[in-house]
Amino acid sequence: MDKLINTAGEQENAVLVGVITPQQSEEQVEEYLDELRFLAQTAGIKTHKRFTQQLQKPDVKFFVGKGKLEEVKEFIKENKIDTVIFDDDLSPSQLRNVERALKVKIYDRSLLILDIFQLRAKTAQAKTQVELARSQYLLPRLTRMWTHLERQRGGTGTRGGAGEKEIETDRRIIRNKITRLTKKLETIDKQMATQRKNRGSLVRVALVGYTNVGKSTLMNILSKSKVFAENKLFATLDTTVRKVVVHNLPFLLTDTVGFIRKLPHSLVESFKSTLDEVREADYLIHVVDISHPNFEEQIDTVNETLADIIGDKKPMLMVFNKIDQYTHMEDGEFDHTANTKHNVSLTDLKKSWMAKSEHPCIFISAAERINIKELRDKIYHQIKSIHAERFPYDNFLY
Repeated sequence: MDKLINTAGEQENAVLVGVITPQQSEEQVEEYLDELRFLAQTAGIKTHKRFTQQLQKPDVKFFVGKGKLEEVKEFIKENKIDTVIFDDDLSPSQLRNVERALKVKIYDRSLLILDIFQLRAKTAQAKTQVELARSQYLLPRLTRMWTHLERQRGGTGTRGGAGEKEIETDRRIIRNKITRLTKKLETIDKQMATQRKNRGSLVRVALVGYTNVGKSTLMNILSKSKVFAENKLFATLDTTVRKVVVHNLPFLLTDTVGFIRKLPHSLVESFKSTLDEVREADYLIHVVDISHPNFEEQIDTVNETLADIIGDKKPMLMVFNKIDQYTHMEDGEFDHTANTKHNVSLTDLKKSWMAKSEHPCIFISAAERINIKELRDKIYHQIKSIHAERFPYDNFLY
């Protein structure tokens, strides 16, 4: 299957599957499945039910136990479900076994993200990056039941009794495609590197953060431009660079692709050239959705990805966005025995983060334009410091 959205306009119907383990509590798994549902919605898929099972570790053969698999099978039969989406990655053998047992389309989290990226990619660079990552993911996972190669092979629909010979043909097609895409991406990367060099020596600032935290909305406010922003995951794939002037000081502001938990490794590798904008930035603005119940884990995910991309730490401003959507219980309803988000007021949360964060913090609402002036001032003082160090003879400008 080449795209999740049916070209005939029919919406796919799916169920979600997750496993509760000693490493993932039931509450965490429910939050992860909420995100998986949002991913499915972004891809145009309607989800009808979620299945969870408590195991010491995922089943080697079917990811879930046989009994739970039978339960899923009965539900998809009775409700005309055509897709099952697993929250974790399936091994090639698990994928093959589950497909044979359920006889519907099977996706794991990585493949769902890859297909969303494929739908979102607009520029030649993004399209090539996604195609390469997707091909690398698919190579070890080709099965007899269904493949993603009908267009390349000239066929239509599933192929029924395809044998090992056809699978080997598919593997050869993908290997050749990977080689071609790798060379194409190298050429594009050289062109993009030249473009970055031609921008001169202006201070570079990059917006980073988890997907759907409001980076593009903030980009539009700071740069007074109209970068595409939408309440969907991965609304921005293609890096956008704008020249911004705060007070009298110009700098380059970059909006980058959002990160997500368990981002497919092949995507991280393919998008490293795009993320050169982050690597070469002088200053990072880490945007956080403080209204999200799991925002602290999202911060950890972003920091881990940044460490993988850039290694050394850079100067950073923590921007806690969406304070207008932050909710907590009324004073009389607090359960003081539990240290949960609902027990912490926004004021206390601000004090906590300003005390423990190694980076400066600011709390804003991009949508409601709350504390935007204060944000501009913080950015200005940091850019001014970097600019003064780089161009000491320009100090008279400020």
